[in-house]
Amino acid sequence: MVYLSTRDSSLQKSSMEIIKQGISIEGGLFVPEYIPKLKKQDIEDMRKMDYRQRAYRVLSLFLTDFSQEDLENIISAAYRNDNFDCPEIAPLVKLDSNLFIQELWHGPTYAFKDMALQILPHLMTTAAVRTGDDKEIVILVATSGDTGKAALEGFKDVDGTQVVVFYPHGGVSNIQRLQMVTQEGKNVHVVAIEGNFDDTQTAVKTIFTDREFIRSLDKHGKKFSSANSINWGRLVPQIVYYVSAYIDLINSQALEDGDEFNVVVPTGNFGNILAAYYAKNIGVPIGKLICASNSNNVLSDFINTGVYNINREFYRTISPSMDILISSNLERLLFELCGRQDEQVRKWMQDLKEIGQYKLDDQSYKKLKSHLWGGYANEEQTLAAIRDTYNQYDYIMDPHTAVGKWVYDEYKEATGDNRKTLLVSTASPFKFHEDVLRAILGPESIKDKDEFEGLEILESISGMEIPSGLKDLKSKTIVHKTVVSKDKISHAVKNILGLDGGRHEDSDSTI
Repeated sequence: MVYLSTRDSSLQKSSMEIIKQGISIEGGLFVPEYIPKLKKQDIEDMRKMDYRQRAYRVLSLFLTDFSQEDLENIISAAYRNDNFDCPEIAPLVKLDSNLFIQELWHGPTYAFKDMALQILPHLMTTAAVRTGDDKEIVILVATSGDTGKAALEGFKDVDGTQVVVFYPHGGVSNIQRLQMVTQEGKNVHVVAIEGNFDDTQTAVKTIFTDREFIRSLDKHGKKFSSANSINWGRLVPQIVYYVSAYIDLINSQALEDGDEFNVVVPTGNFGNILAAYYAKNIGVPIGKLICASNSNNVLSDFINTGVYNINREFYRTISPSMDILISSNLERLLFELCGRQDEQVRKWMQDLKEIGQYKLDDQSYKKLKSHLWGGYANEEQTLAAIRDTYNQYDYIMDPHTAVGKWVYDEYKEATGDNRKTLLVSTASPFKFHEDVLRAILGPESIKDKDEFEGLEILESISGMEIPSGLKDLKSKTIVHKTVVSKDKISHAVKNILGLDGGRHEDSDSTI
């Protein structure tokens, strides 16, 4: 199978090449030349498989230039027992007869990004070896909270790589910030940006298409790649857990083979719900994809109007990983909606860049509505969803998952659709314990309490243990202190990599 760029479908590359490259040189995203299909026998076979075996069955459909041995080794290395704190990897929790939670946060950084970022480094380094590429791979990451730590953890001390993570200064939770700035590793670098996530992501994508910068890298024996979900190697492992959830629902007798079910995804950059779209298209009988936004509701507005408009106020919310207005992965869906017309995608992306919005044609919008339903939750509604779910089910969810729960309830009320539903839970509640406690116990519960006292309170009411990686943050040293303005991101990268006379070190000062 080869892969095409959404902005120039004449560009065709193997999966190994696009995983190394991350993003196409003209700014497009790579997509498979066709959508493979699961056979009925595949579904039957996977009922007897564990998560790792299911992952092989799905990934082998898309990554056809990786050998069976390579994929099996990659999957085994990524989903080791000591990497995930439960044998199921992505377990299901039944809330009631119709609603099931898939917990995607049992990996080393306690967020769903681990599901892909524990496997991406192995995909990338295997691809480099198999293609004879000896350049050092420089991973640039823009994060709204969870991707950064997951990338740092996945790539730390991986030979032949450097990883540089940018996050919005003041735009992530304190636990998320501490997870990143205390990260150890000889090849990891963390930089705070004076701006929001969209500023950060836009600047990083600009660097990827800066031909002069790329030539300078090449001269120094380096090349760029991405660990964001713009990289197909980040997205394709996410398809696996939707397939696995379907198999688990069948095995638990919640579904009969072939029964449709809905999927609710709290999302900002659209990668997680796009993976569910691909799962649907390879043969998982997903009915409606329910897209849940927070107050930065550009996606739900788009689904409800056909107009994508970023000319709006940006909000910092208690679900910071969704504080995004420019949803990069939506471009892949646009490519499918318009019949894979790269010139149409180029026009929409140019409109977005020049006037901050674009509008779908009627046919593309009709296709969009056939797949997706959009809703959003504000801060009060998010807190209410946490509180009500705890009171009703004795189940504690983080604010991102709570956004999904609120929108799920809205969807049921609006449509009367009572099909079985999967809600993906994207982060451990311990990562956002202050807001979780505020919702359940009231604001007085966290008054004058620091992060670590809050963790202990949540442990006492939840019956769950504080994840060791969060408890240990208290004793860790902050090693990354650099803060830069958003127009100095390129300079920061050059400085870190020692290009053009740079110092090849992280600075402790503001640039």
